[in-house]
Amino acid sequence: MRLLLIEDDAMLGEAVQHALKREGFSVDWVRDGAAAELALRDTAYALALLDLGLPRKDGLTLLRCLRARDNPLPVIVVTARDALEDRVAGLNAGADDYVVKPFEIDELIARIRALLRRQAGRASPEIRYGRVTLNPLTHEAALDGQPVALSAREFALLEALLEQPGAVVSRQRLEDKLYGWGEEVASNAVEVHLHNLRKKLGTELIRNIRGVGYLVVKGDRGTGNGE
Repeated sequence: MRLLLIEDDAMLGEAVQHALKREGFSVDWVRDGAAAELALRDTAYALALLDLGLPRKDGLTLLRCLRARDNPLPVIVVTARDALEDRVAGLNAGADDYVVKPFEIDELIARIRALLRRQAGRASPEIRYGRVTLNPLTHEAALDGQPVALSAREFALLEALLEQPGAVVSRQRLEDKLYGWGEEVASNAVEVHLHNLRKKLGTELIRNIRGVGYLVVKGDRGTGNGE
């Protein structure tokens, strides 16, 4: 999943971005509120981590503008402002969670996963669909209860497709979810990862809708390879 990190502290931003990438997230990082506003207008993110003390546009102002446009993007405020009135203001402005610096990175990652899980309407950390099970916490996948080795990109791609089973997702949309700024994307990268997934999980799970995109077959019943 692709996240937006909005943090002006270079050392902290680099550490958080590195930790999140290690957990399989794609992370775009901006260092001021104006740049964040542009990023949010141009790119669809799964979640944003928002500092409040930002140059050019304060984080609280940015959050209020986001909610005024009815943007439902999950937002976790990550800030040194620890006073009660600051926490109340952040939550009342539309934040979904509020984390005070300094924090433990493992707790932040757990909060991110919990919020994404609630957003998807799941109670369990595991994603179960038909014969397939994914565990985002451990990056483990299984077919009929048997472990299946997936690369980080394959896992992320399947997770993205399972967000809305039965819905067609374009290649461009999948690329946007999997790759952040500055990451080189081969023209056939998504197709290669999908080919590998179908070899490992069966050709009936993921269908190619020519000229439109790809979908996970609703009900886990397909018709051949979908070509």
